[in-house]
Amino acid sequence: MELSITIVIIIITVLVSIGAFNNEKTMDELIFYPPAVTNRNQWYRFFSCGLIHADWGHLIFNMLALYLFGQKVELYFAEIFGTTGKILYLVMYITALAVSVLPTYFKHKDDYHYRSLGASGAVSAVVFAGILFDPISGIGLFFIPIYVAGFIFGFIYLLITSYLDKKGGDRINHSAHLWGAFYGIAFTILVARIFSDYAVVAGFLNQIRNTDPSDFIKFGGSAF
Repeated sequence: MELSITIVIIIITVLVSIGAFNNEKTMDELIFYPPAVTNRNQWYRFFSCGLIHADWGHLIFNMLALYLFGQKVELYFAEIFGTTGKILYLVMYITALAVSVLPTYFKHKDDYHYRSLGASGAVSAVVFAGILFDPISGIGLFFIPIYVAGFIFGFIYLLITSYLDKKGGDRINHSAHLWGAFYGIAFTILVARIFSDYAVVAGFLNQIRNTDPSDFIKFGGSAF
């Protein structure tokens, strides 16, 4: 059985993350450390930081979100872009790792006390690409039986993440989450224009217009 790109990414990320949990040298070599990029040209850190995570909770949350959304987005890419779909999906994920921490780099490029790690920026890109393709399907928080249409969830997520990024002080790189989400939206719209005839924005808006507002929020059961 052929493994999906999403599953391959998850396997590699889990293996590297687990290996780095108890190996400080590996963690130091892969983590996003802006001064190492500025002074030693270690550009690989823009990508390698997405292979490691702070702890089990961080790793599990990111990989579960990637599994739930990535499988779906990968299928959309294959359906819309044909044989190049999987390649474009992989390109989006890998480039999102770097793009999502670019603002972080410029803010902390000479900050010797700053470090960042995790695949959250790339996962955010995948999640928001999924929302573009399917804005109506419900998204909920774990163990809470309330499901909100993806486009509403995404809007709330962006507002909260932007606020937390400006507030700061919680040791979470909200900037990477925010810019990863924006990048996922921009990448999807751009490649759809270049490689297909599918109008992403029109499809997004039409699905919302053609759905009864009472279906935007569901209580109990499972996602619709």
